[in-house]
Amino acid sequence: MSALPPKSAPQPAARTPWSTKAWTSLKTSFPLLVIAGAFLWSVVVITTYRRQQSPPGTTVELRLGHWQLETGVREAFDKLAAEYTKLHPGVHIIQDAVPEGAYGQWMVTQLMGGTAPDILETGNGVPYNVLLGFYSRYFIPLTAYVKQPNPYNQGTALSNTVWRSTFKDAMRSGYIEELQEYMTVPLSQFGVRIFYNKTLLKKLTGLNEAPRNFQAFIAACERIKSCQDEKGRPYTPIAASGYHMFMWDGFLSDPLTFGAVRRLDFNRDGAVGNDELFIGFKTDRVNADFPPFKAKFRMTRELTQQCQPGFTGLGRDEAVFLFAQQRAVFISTGTWDAGSLLEQAKGSFEVGIMAFPFPAKDDPMFGSVAEGPAYERMQFQGFPFAITRTSKHPEVALDFLMFLSSQRNNEELNRIIGWIPSISGASLPPFLKAFEPVLEGVFGAMPITLGGETIIKWSQVYSLFQVGQIGYEALMAEFVPFYLNKGVVEYEEMQRSRRRGVAGDEQFMAGMRSQALLAPDAESLEEWNRYRRLTSDRLLTRDLGPVLMEKQLNAGRMPNATAPYDFSPEVIARVQARLKEKERR
Repeated sequence: MSALPPKSAPQPAARTPWSTKAWTSLKTSFPLLVIAGAFLWSVVVITTYRRQQSPPGTTVELRLGHWQLETGVREAFDKLAAEYTKLHPGVHIIQDAVPEGAYGQWMVTQLMGGTAPDILETGNGVPYNVLLGFYSRYFIPLTAYVKQPNPYNQGTALSNTVWRSTFKDAMRSGYIEELQEYMTVPLSQFGVRIFYNKTLLKKLTGLNEAPRNFQAFIAACERIKSCQDEKGRPYTPIAASGYHMFMWDGFLSDPLTFGAVRRLDFNRDGAVGNDELFIGFKTDRVNADFPPFKAKFRMTRELTQQCQPGFTGLGRDEAVFLFAQQRAVFISTGTWDAGSLLEQAKGSFEVGIMAFPFPAKDDPMFGSVAEGPAYERMQFQGFPFAITRTSKHPEVALDFLMFLSSQRNNEELNRIIGWIPSISGASLPPFLKAFEPVLEGVFGAMPITLGGETIIKWSQVYSLFQVGQIGYEALMAEFVPFYLNKGVVEYEEMQRSRRRGVAGDEQFMAGMRSQALLAPDAESLEEWNRYRRLTSDRLLTRDLGPVLMEKQLNAGRMPNATAPYDFSPEVIARVQARLKEKERR
């Protein structure tokens, strides 16, 4: 073996030049420096911009954030803010109007960063369960204030009425059941109707008014579809998109399924939950041949045949554009679009507003299952605003919301926008009278999906049905086996999700109990009543519904089972016997 070469003596490490170290350090920290610089620049620009917005003499700057970019909203706020400043010199109100698509992220960022406006519109872009946590963490409860009269109603019939009772729905839409607190102030009431081009309808069908009967409405649509414009293009009866078709379903075809309530409302709450519908299918209490379900999809098919080709892939704006260009006669939307549609039609055509055409009792297709028009809840109020905990002037924010929700000012605010006031006694434009809510009617009872996979599957097959690629039988043959199979897994996940919330509910209730214990004597009774109500709802009765559902599910197939609101033959016989015995006496 050859000898190993001798080890060389260790050489001292070469020193890195100072300039190289500095350059390396700069390259490493450069991205952080850029981010920090951008942040500081944005802070300076925003602060400077807001100072420029505030006129000299401003002592209170109030910011109001919302996502309503419809015609008239910002103008209405500007006018009412100016009126408020006349009464309260030194108060300056600034709007932060953010596009709807970005509003949810913007609101979350502002709240978590402690930079949120004093007043925020809530309810958009954030899941409801997340919003509940936000309400309790970032917003000020209004319960203590809604029991007092609104000072801005002085001189009106509401001058001695407590604030919450001045709302048409008694402020029910601002009440958060899970928190047992009033959290938001709703400034408008909304409704959904059909807008139609009266000028074009007269030209194409000879009708002065749109038919209110469903079969007559479809006949008018067929006549419209057979007509062509000067370029040879056919007219479209109904301008639609996935967004708009949801309203046609909810207000016209879905109510046909109301009969399912009598078979499937196991917990007696007056409605059919998605768990109850699944159990109904699983136990064969209902199936694809259930007449109300078949009627719903038959009506949907008749409606979709009157829409423009490919409507399911279009957005809301494309449908509105088709209507505004007088290429379609009907479009379904809500009061939030009323001002925009009237503005676009000005000088071109006359706009009519109608209720959804209801089937007559003698309608050969739908009369036997059409039990009434769609029921519209009085609490269908929106445009809700809440006060943030980071507000520097919460008392001014509260006062401004009272100002906006007074009878006179709420009427003026909604008059400018073209919406329905939320306050009792506030008048509304004649064209909005068609949006008065229907308080006697029925609602849909076919919430067909349970969780992620059934939602995806249903959206796929239902889209094919809407565009006419498959019929009702193929739709149900494709979906129901998948629903019954995957539904078991998703139903069980629903029950696990309920159980996951137990610890959180108990922590929440412990906080409510401590709040009741520490409440002043004047508020103690109300706090304990709230605690008892929440204890009943969230701890005691929470598991009764799932246990009842599980019992029904474990019973297996029961096609001839007694429905929740039915009486068995034995019970009916006993009642008849008692009545006969009573007559003999």
